[in-house]
Amino acid sequence: MSLPRQLRDESDFEQLPEDVPVSAHIADMEERRGFSFYYTFVIEVKTKGGSKYFIYRRYSQFFALQTKLEENYGPEKGIAPYICTLPELPPKIFVGNKKDIAETRIPLLNGYMKRLLNSPVWLLLDEDLRLFYYQTLSDSERIPHGLRRLRPQTRKVKKNSQPISDGDRPRAESLFDFKGNASMELNLKCGDLIYLLSWVNREWLEGTVGNRTGIFPASFVRIIKNLPEEQHQVSLLRCYFHDHDRCLIRDISLEEDVRKCPSYKNLLGLIRNQFPDAEVALNMRDTDGELIRLMDNSDMELLITRGKLTPRAKNYFPWELHVTHQDDLEVYKTET
Repeated sequence: MSLPRQLRDESDFEQLPEDVPVSAHIADMEERRGFSFYYTFVIEVKTKGGSKYFIYRRYSQFFALQTKLEENYGPEKGIAPYICTLPELPPKIFVGNKKDIAETRIPLLNGYMKRLLNSPVWLLLDEDLRLFYYQTLSDSERIPHGLRRLRPQTRKVKKNSQPISDGDRPRAESLFDFKGNASMELNLKCGDLIYLLSWVNREWLEGTVGNRTGIFPASFVRIIKNLPEEQHQVSLLRCYFHDHDRCLIRDISLEEDVRKCPSYKNLLGLIRNQFPDAEVALNMRDTDGELIRLMDNSDMELLITRGKLTPRAKNYFPWELHVTHQDDLEVYKTET
């Protein structure tokens, strides 16, 4: 066998599906921006069948995967016989230059992935591990910038059209006929099996039937296997900018989990970048509809707690932000 492994014997490896990842290494890292800027790792994945593709993962996603694996298979919490010694993930670092931290993590994460993918067969088939290495639609659409850690002969990537076998792919069954009204809409017949690509919004999905790809209403289908949470990478923050005599509504796109609570400092920095020509202040509405200025992290907790009382679309943050000019005090109710 060409690749070193720690599987029990060759028959274990032979029983793996062709799309199971057997090696992965970081080809580059890229700066991204959410509530604050961060770095994402560009990872080249190779499968047992020889396919190669790129995925993009943050350290927090590595950490989430490790946590799930320890809960399921770690010596302290795992259930026999599915217990093994998991590789150690590089620890969190809270102080330092973000770029330097990301650079330092690259060889450590490469070692972590190498040891992880040398695990027993039953661990390689774990759903959480496979979803981590699954090439999402967002992954396939992004174009790596440098690939500075790849050898020149491996720069050309062979795209894997089916990174997961049909039985494991997100899919749905059509409950009714649907005739699309536009070229981008997917015509469906009752009983069609649809492989899901992404949620367009709360009401519409994107998927494929045969060689046709398009969007369709979620209410017309029964979801058999839902899309992984990683598909919802772009979240929207609804922001109202009270600009003297008018109010502008802006949905800010962020690569952040909608459950995340940003710090006051990071949120203020984000809004200042959105409205660079104004000295801005952050606000929320109270239960009477009046604006209250946010000043620190304790106010952020109140903003998020109250925001959860109002249902919003799945890809929207469960709270809204009201932005005013810093010196505009007329927006506040001052009567006593």
